[in-house]
Amino acid sequence: MTTEIKKEMCFSPSFDYIDNGIEHGVLSPFETKEVLLKKGTVIAEGFKPLTGDIKLLKDVPVKLRDGVTIYTDIYLPITEEKVPVLVAWSPYGKSAGTAPRYKNLFNMLGMGNHWNSGLTKFEAPDPDYWCAHGYAVCNPDMRGIAHSEGDTTMIGSQEAEDGYDLIEWLADQAWSNGKTALTGTSYLAFSQWYIAAEQPPHLTCINPTEGLADGYRDLAYIGGIPDKNFIERLQVNHVSATGAKREDLVKEMDRYPLANAAIWQDKKADPSKITVPAFVIASYSNTLHTMGTFRSWRTLGSKEKWLRIHDRQEWPYYYEEKNIEELRRFFDYYLLGKENDWLATPTVRYSILDFQGGNQTDIPAESFPPVTSENKRYFMNGQSRTLQENASTTDVPVTYSSAVLPGRTSFQMTFDQATTFVGYPKAKLFMEVNDYDDMDVFVWVQKLDKFGNVLSEFVVPNHGAALQDFTQEGASALRYKGAWGRLRASMRKLDEQVATDEIPAYTFNQVEKVAAGEIVELDIVLSPMGLNYQAGETLRVVISTKDELGSVMPGTPGCTPDNQGTHTLHTGGEYASYLQLPLLVD
Repeated sequence: MTTEIKKEMCFSPSFDYIDNGIEHGVLSPFETKEVLLKKGTVIAEGFKPLTGDIKLLKDVPVKLRDGVTIYTDIYLPITEEKVPVLVAWSPYGKSAGTAPRYKNLFNMLGMGNHWNSGLTKFEAPDPDYWCAHGYAVCNPDMRGIAHSEGDTTMIGSQEAEDGYDLIEWLADQAWSNGKTALTGTSYLAFSQWYIAAEQPPHLTCINPTEGLADGYRDLAYIGGIPDKNFIERLQVNHVSATGAKREDLVKEMDRYPLANAAIWQDKKADPSKITVPAFVIASYSNTLHTMGTFRSWRTLGSKEKWLRIHDRQEWPYYYEEKNIEELRRFFDYYLLGKENDWLATPTVRYSILDFQGGNQTDIPAESFPPVTSENKRYFMNGQSRTLQENASTTDVPVTYSSAVLPGRTSFQMTFDQATTFVGYPKAKLFMEVNDYDDMDVFVWVQKLDKFGNVLSEFVVPNHGAALQDFTQEGASALRYKGAWGRLRASMRKLDEQVATDEIPAYTFNQVEKVAAGEIVELDIVLSPMGLNYQAGETLRVVISTKDELGSVMPGTPGCTPDNQGTHTLHTGGEYASYLQLPLLVD
């Protein structure tokens, strides 16, 4: 039975699928057939030659439980052995590895395209590598995409059911050893939280590499502040050759502004239902995926699970040779039954960044945060504009306007010895607004060098002038600038069943406007951090009326705050605002 939630969805016409062998890749023209791709073949100019022979089962029909047929490409090694299969679930086009939009993207990031064969679905494993090591790779076009039937939905139970059905179909194929895994980054990661929670019997393990986990909290309404721009960017991938419709999340945002609507409840993953082994990849720097990845790790039901926190952007990480080799050890153990040293892998490996070329990575621990991390409060002093260990006895309010520059206030502390923070930071702010009834509040934790310069760190290979331009006030997923968080004051109600003193969480199920003269208490969750400060360096926390980190990716605007009037931050007495940081203790 298909999911009932579709009755609540809003749909719009899908975008046209241009099947010219260019727009969606050189292998995109539709034809169900078997193709032998020979060693040395160059799929398209700029991509590496195939390292071995591969059998391509192209446009294979798969019938789902409700009778809808989707189409998938399957890459197989040339062998008589039965093989496991890696599944790459997303709407991004099963044959689009050579599409101009992806070639241009990887060139912009400084990665080029020579690292892959051109068979690689966007954000998915390269069939050339994995077939050479005894694996099949399945690249489906999900419901409503390209020639697949049905209407496209975006995140939630329909995708979970469809992924379940595909996994069980794959396990029943003559060439399959009955074992499957989900892998990939971004959309291919967050789809895993939903599919794996359905517990397909033949899903053996998963590898979510940086993916959000809650369509409301991580995508549409981060901090309760609506942001339609990036969703509109995602939805242009919903292309159809059959006249399908696509779920329109922008329309759903207008119709369902609160998180307790059934449509958003359906888009909230429940990783506690996942029981298969999981190798989870995270970073501190991804302003779209970090929060959801760490939240999923904390609630993941798998008894066998590993977390690796790296210091790169997800794509250069996922396709770096040494990381692919490590992922193969995980898959070899669970999918091929090879006795290797995978189980000796530390449960957690985290990074400590310094923004100056001295990052420490793969630090082993049994948990995140490590047990030697302790939460410490640093109170804001409105008179000196500093952070201090004890709260001021007297409240000194700090006022700034949302209409006049700079539209922010900040507080600093300079360290007299090396200090490291690893874990979950938060901000507790006591605030009021004049001449309006709401506030969008943005918090940013910076690192300044001993000369007072604000530091940041590129997480992609390209550091050129164009990337400098894009990332100075935007493209935040490509340049890490420090821990961040945001909250709309009227959406401040904490979820008592989930929130802790360490990690705030919100219901987002009611609107509580701010009355004139009312001082409201805001607990603002900040992104996880691992950051080192040397003696003479400074931590600065910025509290702003605007998103100073900017949009997630180039060419897409960030959210538009709803701020008017003046904001007042209270800093002492009964209104002692503070920044809570996870101090690593020797």
